[in-house]
Amino acid sequence: MTKRVLVAYGSANGSTEGIAETVARVLRQEGLLAEARPARAVTGLNPYDAVIVGGALYTGRWHRDTRRFVRRYREDLAVRPVWFFSSGPLDDTASRRDIPPVPGVGKAMRRLDVREHVTFGGRLTEGAEGWMARMLLRDGKGGDFRDVAVTESWAARIAGELKRTPHG
Repeated sequence: MTKRVLVAYGSANGSTEGIAETVARVLRQEGLLAEARPARAVTGLNPYDAVIVGGALYTGRWHRDTRRFVRRYREDLAVRPVWFFSSGPLDDTASRRDIPPVPGVGKAMRRLDVREHVTFGGRLTEGAEGWMARMLLRDGKGGDFRDVAVTESWAARIAGELKRTPHG
């Protein structure tokens, strides 16, 4: 039986959504049934064998939709293999070193026995919504710091793990 994987994400300006779509695409290429969906649009986890949860970072916290998703589905997440990712650094630090989860994400990881967390670089481009985004752009801090190859490698490793284990 082919495993079904949900990649749920919280994204304000599309960067984290793009990462989630890349993860889901790689999982599908590896033979899994995977879909990326906004965390706020998920209505249940029953169809899924595993879940990957991603959130954009804003002022040291995950996107609100992602935090709400983890709280709403904590019991369902606790009985499935789960991975977390964050996106946000607007520089190349995520490519140069491992960035630990922010405190709230770390706490959720411990409660849910999350298998792994990774932080990917973010993207901030003209037209981004929110006063903080506009200030960062005005100060020249925009750009695209996502590394697609790193994201694809991480997703392929998760796919391999899911395919090797009979129940996730």
